[in-house]
Amino acid sequence: MLIWINGAFGVGKTQTAHELHRRLHDGHVADPELLGSALRKMLPPAQRGDFQDLPHWRSGVVATVQQAEGGTPGPVIVPMSIVREDYFDEIVGGLRSRGVEVRHYALTASAETLHARLRQRAAYVVGRLLGRPETWAMQQIERCVATLATEHFATHVPTDEATIDEVVEFIGHDAGLTLSAPRLPPTRYRLRRLAVGVRHIRL
Repeated sequence: MLIWINGAFGVGKTQTAHELHRRLHDGHVADPELLGSALRKMLPPAQRGDFQDLPHWRSGVVATVQQAEGGTPGPVIVPMSIVREDYFDEIVGGLRSRGVEVRHYALTASAETLHARLRQRAAYVVGRLLGRPETWAMQQIERCVATLATEHFATHVPTDEATIDEVVEFIGHDAGLTLSAPRLPPTRYRLRRLAVGVRHIRL
């Protein structure tokens, strides 16, 4: 099984994916952004646009995620924003056409909530300190909120008033997964969340 966690930037995809992974007995987190970052670094600066526009990124994600899904007894968890319907159909539809069971979840939140969450992210704080504020993600909020609210991107998981634990438990129950590990106590949870955020800073 493959759990695709979609959503706008700042909605909590990465934190949800890693907390879901922690609470499962087995499984694997596969982050397509790593492939996109590698492809961008191989290209000259003038060609480094949005890596999702690269056909070989999309086909590479399908091939790599399918391979990962066949190599672990637990679910493969994929935290990745996809807001173009044609790209979504190419990747998620492509995986399904190859026989991969994909459970797709779009985490949703208001634009106000997303702005507040982005300003709290480790990447945003570090970027501000380095004089490189994370403005691109902020600029995508309105587009992401409007597009991901459509039925094309169901199943929707509202997160404005939900904690990461609650989102993880909803996905686990909906996908029929057994969450073998309990919730973390508040202090350990905050430390783990900070560690996950720092590990995923992309500047």
